[in-house]
Amino acid sequence: MLGLTIAEWLFERFPQEPEGALSRRLNALVTGPVCADVARAVGVVPHLRLGKQAREDGAADSDNVLGDVMEALIGAYYLEHGFEAARAFVRKAWDDRVDVHTKAPKHPKSALQEWAAAHNRRAPEYEVVDRSGPNHSPRFKVKVAIGKLAEATGEGTSKQEAETAAAEALLKQLEK
Repeated sequence: MLGLTIAEWLFERFPQEPEGALSRRLNALVTGPVCADVARAVGVVPHLRLGKQAREDGAADSDNVLGDVMEALIGAYYLEHGFEAARAFVRKAWDDRVDVHTKAPKHPKSALQEWAAAHNRRAPEYEVVDRSGPNHSPRFKVKVAIGKLAEATGEGTSKQEAETAAAEALLKQLEK
């Protein structure tokens, strides 16, 4: 429901953009962290019912948990009120996020891959160097390296999020 609504909306808002740019915009808007931010913005957190251990582990502030909750709420809203109402909810909740970028954002991992290719370097290699926390609220630390040229680490609540943070950190290093 979320992906369909955002994809349709982006196609309407940016009819001249090529498919790849629209895809990058879509991917930037439906990530777990963005869904979690929307959940916080619409006031979901006080309504969460969590077990003692999940509360103690900080699940109410976990992007993984809040992102999943937001997607579940959208699905429930769709089942209860239908497509049009769910679409209207998504558009209202994501309204200030759709036009944030004048150009389609490039995912940091893609940008790092392109940087390496443009500079005749090896492709970036990612490695999980640490995983901590409970299963419902994990923390990952990932290292990315481009050969022996440079490396950086990033952390996140998923491997993908940690890889993205590491790629972002390495790009900043390389652009200095």
